[in-house]
Formats: sequence, C-alpha cells, structure tokens
Amino acid sequence: MNTLVKHGKLQHHIFILAVMIGLSAIADKIKIPYPVLLIIVGVAIGFIPSLPSIDLNPEIIFLIFLPPLLYDAAFNISFKEFKTNISTISTLAITLVFLTAIGIAVVAHYMIPGMTWPLSFVLGAILSATDAVAAMSITKGLGLSHKTNTILEGESLINDASA
Repeated sequence: MNTLVKHGKLQHHIFILAVMIGLSAIADKIKIPYPVLLIIVGVAIGFIPSLPSIDLNPEIIFLIFLPPLLYDAAFNISFKEFKTNISTISTLAITLVFLTAIGIAVVAHYMIPGMTWPLSFVLGAILSATDAVAAMSITKGLGLSHKTNTILEGESLINDASA
C-alpha cells in the first residue's frame, strides 16, 4: 500500500473510479447505457496529447473492480433458466467466441504491420469475449424477452473463460 501512495498510483485509481461513478450517474440522467458513455469519454481522453500516462496495475483491476461487477451479473441470472438454455449459451459462448477470435486474429495479422500469428490470436482472444455487465446494461431498456436476457447473461458470463 505504501508503494501505491508513494508513487501517486492510489490517487490515480481513486480518480478513475470517481470518473467512472460520475459518468455512470450522467448516463442515467441522459438515458444512455453507461458502457457507451465510458467508451466515448475514454476515446476522447485518449486523443488529449498532453495527458500524463496512468499505469493501472492489472491485479488491482482483478481484485477491486471486476469481482463486484461479475457477482452482480451472475447474481441476477436464474440458475434454472440457465440450465434450460445451456446448449444455446454454450454455442454462443464457445463457438461464436472461437470464430470471432479467429476472425480478429486474421484481420489483425494482415492489417497491423509486424503482427505475428501468436500475438494476433492473443488479441483475438482478448477482444472476442463480450462484457457481461456492458451487455446487460445496453440491452436493459430494449424490452427483450426474459429468455433472451438469460441467454445473453449466461453467454456473457461464460465467454470470458472460453476466450
């Protein structure tokens, strides 16, 4: 902990968390899914030339930010309906993720100079899995059937492992 405070990284993590919470509140007020607003703001911030680099420790993300999000997504799914739709969920979570990862790998290999096949497949695996929380928040107001929501939630929760 002293290392984080000494180098100012704790302040960066708290600042990023505060920005995310603020953007989530703004997204609720203007009635758009918060992942969409987070992406728009993230891309906009990425184009600011004089912004200092902020290094995020992946262990902090895996320990602090990710578990509550995944727990919330998993808590809302009905295990009975999940079991009923397991074949559809598995097809989407394994086959579709596998095909998407291959597609991304092929495109990355030929479009990015110097991209080797192993790196292309790593990029494909990272990008092919959808985010469980984002998928549900984006589809929340669309009036989808309960079965469709269960399939989307189940697929989103399993596809990270298959990727």
